[in-house]
Amino acid sequence: MADDSLGRNYLDTTHYELKIDYKLSNEQIEISTKVLEGFKNKKNTLIYAVCGAGKTELVFKVIEYSIKKHLKVGFAIPRKDVVVELKERLAKTFKEFKVIALYGGHHDELYADIIVLTTHQLFRYDKYFDLLILDEIDAFPYKDNPVLINIFKRSLKGNFIMMSATPSDKTISEFKNDNNCQFLTLFHRYHHHPLPVPKIKILYSLFKYTYLIDKLTSFLRNEKPVLVFVPTIRMCDSLYKMISIFLKNGSYVHSKRNERNEIIQLFRQGKFKYLITTSVLERGVTLKDLQVIIFNSDHDLYTKEALIQISGRVGRVKDCPKGEIIYVANKKSKSMVESIKTIEKYNKDL
Repeated sequence: MADDSLGRNYLDTTHYELKIDYKLSNEQIEISTKVLEGFKNKKNTLIYAVCGAGKTELVFKVIEYSIKKHLKVGFAIPRKDVVVELKERLAKTFKEFKVIALYGGHHDELYADIIVLTTHQLFRYDKYFDLLILDEIDAFPYKDNPVLINIFKRSLKGNFIMMSATPSDKTISEFKNDNNCQFLTLFHRYHHHPLPVPKIKILYSLFKYTYLIDKLTSFLRNEKPVLVFVPTIRMCDSLYKMISIFLKNGSYVHSKRNERNEIIQLFRQGKFKYLITTSVLERGVTLKDLQVIIFNSDHDLYTKEALIQISGRVGRVKDCPKGEIIYVANKKSKSMVESIKTIEKYNKDL
């Protein structure tokens, strides 16, 4: 189990000041202050914030406070890809401190000022973290996984902060009814533009594929990057083979493709103009002017929460707060209808 008895090289934080790339909104400042005060008062916190609200920034202040107090800080996320990205982001924000990432096959170093890790890697720490942040609590494989939930609890020494864009009603109720917890919400993005609302396109057989090619062609002609989500790996492979006949400069990613990190990076750099993808890119993607098509969105794997998360990829950047989200399906599913109603409800609160 983890034991940093060898000691961390603490820096003199007397004159340290947190630096963030952009100015936080009044709501972000208010919530981050409440998060910090809750932590000081030994309260656990649930942050319910819409996709693109800037929820990671909401915990910067409490992380800064904890580092200055030489407390042990962990930031856990279910998925490796997001861990890698978040580690770089935190290293950039907390430049003067040591930030490491732990995930499967990458755990040679265990101790740092901030430890970013997958929920699986928490097993290495026994009653260790004074502050443990858990993002994407509704994501696979953490969601409803009793083993990972117990590992999370076992690694905790102090208090925790949980964050999600789609927490369950059960989780919300637990936090609301616990006097040792606080429940905070942020239902609009930091740039205060409305969330893009998905559109539904009902089509059958070959017409779905014709529409997809036409829509992709239109987006690419206007130099807009596109993610096309599909529910299964098999469909991801087959759809890309078909689409690539008509449209070049694209690729595909899923959990079993070893080169996915390199492909995603090339997509971010504009080398690939579109990606066919499974849920591996459901979270953690922020790209200017991104457009999204969810192909076979009526599939049983697409819950309301999953559709909201995928829709949240669009309009995240302040300079391009708009974009298209298109549900392509044989029929309207309950999840499709409810996801749109929820997004429209968020927009009413603006």
